[in-house]
Amino acid sequence: MLRFLSSGESHGRGMTLIIEGLPAGMVLKADAIDRQLARRQLGHGRGGRMKIERDRVRILSGLRHGLTLGSPLTLHVPNLDHENWSAAMSPAPVKPGEGGVRVSVPRPGHADLAGALKYGFDDIRNVLERASARETVNRVLAGAVARELLAQFGIELASHVLGIGSARVKDPRALREGLELRRLQELADDDPVRCLDPDASAAMRAQVDAAREGGDTLGGLVEVLARGLSAGLGSHVHWDRRLDARLAAALMSVPAVKGVEIGPAFENCALPGSKVMDEILPADQPPGRRDTRGLAVTLRRTGNRAGGIEGGISNGQELVLRAAMKPLPTLMKPLRSVDLESGEPVSAHRERSDTCAVPACAVICEAAAAWELCAAWLEVWGADHMEEIHRRVSGAAGVAETARGPSGEGKPS
Repeated sequence: MLRFLSSGESHGRGMTLIIEGLPAGMVLKADAIDRQLARRQLGHGRGGRMKIERDRVRILSGLRHGLTLGSPLTLHVPNLDHENWSAAMSPAPVKPGEGGVRVSVPRPGHADLAGALKYGFDDIRNVLERASARETVNRVLAGAVARELLAQFGIELASHVLGIGSARVKDPRALREGLELRRLQELADDDPVRCLDPDASAAMRAQVDAAREGGDTLGGLVEVLARGLSAGLGSHVHWDRRLDARLAAALMSVPAVKGVEIGPAFENCALPGSKVMDEILPADQPPGRRDTRGLAVTLRRTGNRAGGIEGGISNGQELVLRAAMKPLPTLMKPLRSVDLESGEPVSAHRERSDTCAVPACAVICEAAAAWELCAAWLEVWGADHMEEIHRRVSGAAGVAETARGPSGEGKPS
C-alpha cells in the first residue's frame, strides 16, 4: 500500500523522493519535514559539507492547500554543492578534461570496488555518488512524512546515541525511564553527540576529536524508540510480514549499519529463558473492556525484554531498536588499496567525509523505522482518506483495549 522511490546523486542537482499510497486529507507542512532534515545535519564530528548544505524541502506534487491528495507526493531537496560539480556531474557529454578526474582507486569498506565490479565501471564516481550517505536525505524525507501520519494517532518516535568508539552509556534503560519521548528527543538533540548521559557524551566527543586528529573515523551504537503502537502490527504467518524482520531490513539498509537488535537481543542470548521472557500477569486494575470474543485484554508484563515485538507482531509495548554503525570508510590517512587501471598498490581514494556520523545515523534510523511502522500501521487501519482511518481507529477503540505494559526492558530476575 505504501512505498517510495528515491533518486539523486551526492553531487547531482538534488535528492528526489516519490511516495505512493498516502491517504488523502493528511495535514502536511514543509516546516515539519525541514525540522527532521535539520536534525540529520546535527552532530559533533561532521565534515565540511554540513557547512555548505542547508537542506530544505520543495514539495512538487501530491499536496494542495496543506492536505495530501492521495496522488503521488513528490519531495525534492536541492544539493547546494552541485554548482561546484556541474561539469563532473553533467548529464550531457562534456569535452575531454571537463568531466573531472576519473576515480580508479577504491576505498576499503566502501561500495566502490563491489559496485564497479558489478556494473563494469572504470570510473568509481559512478558508484560512490549514489552510494554516498547523501542519499539518506531521502530516507529522512520519507520518515518525516510517515511520522506526521503516525503522530495523528498518538504514535511517537525518538532516538539517541548509546556509544561512539569505545565510549558507552552504561544503563540505557535508566536514562530513558520516566521520560516522555518528546522530552527525550529534545535532550538528545541538544547534546553534541545526541547522548542523554553527560559523562558518556564527553567521553564520546573526546574520542571523536582524537580520531579526527589521527585522520581516522569512528562508528557507534544508536537506539530508536517508538511508543503508542497498538498490538497487532505485522504478522507471524509469512516471513516477509514479520514486523521485526521488516524493521531490521529497514535499519540495515541505512549506509554503514551492520547490525540490528530488537530490545537487548545480544544480552538476552547469553541468558536462560527464565531470565528473558516477559511474564504475563493480570492488570493491577480490573479489566474494563473485552475483545470481540469476550476475553479480557487488559494485562501487564514484568518487563520488555522482547523489545515490543513477539512472533513478528507488535505486542503493544514500547518498541526498542538498536543499530550498530561501522566507522566510515573514507579516512584522511588512507588505507592501502590498488589502482584498478594500473594494478599498482596505492593509497585509497579520499572524498570529503565525516570523522563520525553516529548522531546523524540515529536520526536516519529513526526515520527508517517510522516509515516501516507507518506502512505496517496502514496495512491494519488504512483507507483512502484520513477521515475514514480516524473512524476505523475510533470504532476499534470502543470494542477492545490494547494490552499495554511497562516501557522498560525489564531486568533479569
